[in-house]
Amino acid sequence: MLTKREKKGRYYVAAFAVVFAAVFVLSFAIGKYPVSPVELLRLFFGKLTGTAKTWTDEAEIVVFRIRMPRVLAGAMIGAGLSAAGSAYQGLFRNPLVSPDVLGASAGAGFGAAVAIYLGLNYAIVSASAFIFGIIAVGAAYFVSSRARRSQTLGMVLSGIMISSLFTSGTSFIKLIADPNNVLPSITFWLMGSIAGVRENRLIWAAAPILGGMVVLFLFRWKLNLLTTGEDEARSMGVNTRVMRILIVTAATLITAACVAISGLIGWVGLVIPHFARMLVGYDYRTMMPVSMLMGASFMMLVDNLARSVVTAEIPLGILTAFVGAPFFLYLILDRGRHN
Repeated sequence: MLTKREKKGRYYVAAFAVVFAAVFVLSFAIGKYPVSPVELLRLFFGKLTGTAKTWTDEAEIVVFRIRMPRVLAGAMIGAGLSAAGSAYQGLFRNPLVSPDVLGASAGAGFGAAVAIYLGLNYAIVSASAFIFGIIAVGAAYFVSSRARRSQTLGMVLSGIMISSLFTSGTSFIKLIADPNNVLPSITFWLMGSIAGVRENRLIWAAAPILGGMVVLFLFRWKLNLLTTGEDEARSMGVNTRVMRILIVTAATLITAACVAISGLIGWVGLVIPHFARMLVGYDYRTMMPVSMLMGASFMMLVDNLARSVVTAEIPLGILTAFVGAPFFLYLILDRGRHN
């Protein structure tokens, strides 16, 4: 029999699933060529059943070639970063860590900057960002495995060091880049955008993002045990070393793939898990799916604002910072008041 808290958690999951569906449909109705929810559902139904065509060619092109890849990318990136942030906050038992704590974002940013500086195409830029993101986390984990102190603390400190090195490398690339052509491209990419996401890029990024999310979802109940501490988790039969590797690998694949197709989008993996935790508590069995749904809905809403508020598209990193930074400040002040 379900407890009262478990029933409440299921209600929240169902509620945010409805919110996600509503935002998904709404995202197609926003833009220079709006597609109404009725027309969208008629188009989807017609394509699935093969019924007679009752929609315009323009609507079909806008939905499937332009807006669908972008909306799906926003949903995957938001859900993925939120899941990675939730997992890291549980693994490190620190509510103020984010998916880039081990250097994945900094490494991916450096890889993209190098590829853009060399004048390579978008596909290679994304691949370079993904590979360097994994290299950065691998380097941080290797350094932490040689640390004599707590490996969890060693991973955080190693991640800070690796992030600093790759960030310095990115700054050097920007320093020597052509200020008229190359530097603006690097700067805009680092600010984050999903305007250039198309079907082929979305497909190859979907495998690591969705795969990592599935792993974190399936093992979310073990995160509850890891939050009690490694000694307590081992006493309850959890192989903490294997779980640490599994969680770090899944979160790294998610973060590196997200950054590879969208650039650097901060605060999502830090702020959304906090909102989910405030609503449903610390039970990862409920908090993880709620965090994923909230993150997906949030990123779709932010992208809708980015492409509709002004004529020139606003980078996503700017908009997410407008939400994340004030909330982070609130957390600091709230903790200080309680202390």
